[in-house]
Amino acid sequence: MANEDQPTGEQYEPHFEPIGMPALRALAHPLRVEIMNELSDFGPATASMLAERLGESSGATSYHLRQLAKHEIIVEDDERGKGRERWWKMAPGGVSLGGEEILASPAGREATEQISLAWAYNNDRRLSAFVRRGIETFGMDWMEAAALSTTHLEVTREQLAELGREYYILVNRLKEKWKTEPAEGEKKRVQAQFNAFPLVEQEDRAEGSGR
Repeated sequence: MANEDQPTGEQYEPHFEPIGMPALRALAHPLRVEIMNELSDFGPATASMLAERLGESSGATSYHLRQLAKHEIIVEDDERGKGRERWWKMAPGGVSLGGEEILASPAGREATEQISLAWAYNNDRRLSAFVRRGIETFGMDWMEAAALSTTHLEVTREQLAELGREYYILVNRLKEKWKTEPAEGEKKRVQAQFNAFPLVEQEDRAEGSGR
């Protein structure tokens, strides 16, 4: 499980190292997850900007930003001016959950579930906003360019893992290509949501039918 801001380069093979328990505990706070989502979804921001968006005090967002930075979940944005307020962005590579040792402990599973559900809620919220207000906000051309797709496959565990790897390879290859490709139209910040997982309900139904 990853919230990804993968750097581009010649090597497209993804390699996500799941965060350890100290970083997991630091992230397992509702406001910190919200801050991380804001930086991931919309790019660098200051504590004051995040406070205004999230309805919090700048003191609170500053404190939680420092805690996230302590565990290298976020980093300072050195490309922006160093004024009175510091700018923050997601650390290269984003955040990946699901380390074997962490999932083996009840506390680790609980924190992982809490963060993963918050990510899922945020993704659903962003998608719902686009579905409700996309046409009036962006116009028909952007609606037609968007892709909302669900595909069902019969795969092995290894094939499911391959699907995820190929997705990251494709995204990073296109990022690198678009960096040097002349832009013919207006650019907008886009969120690409990709979910691939076994259906728990299918197992429930199979057990109920006496498989």
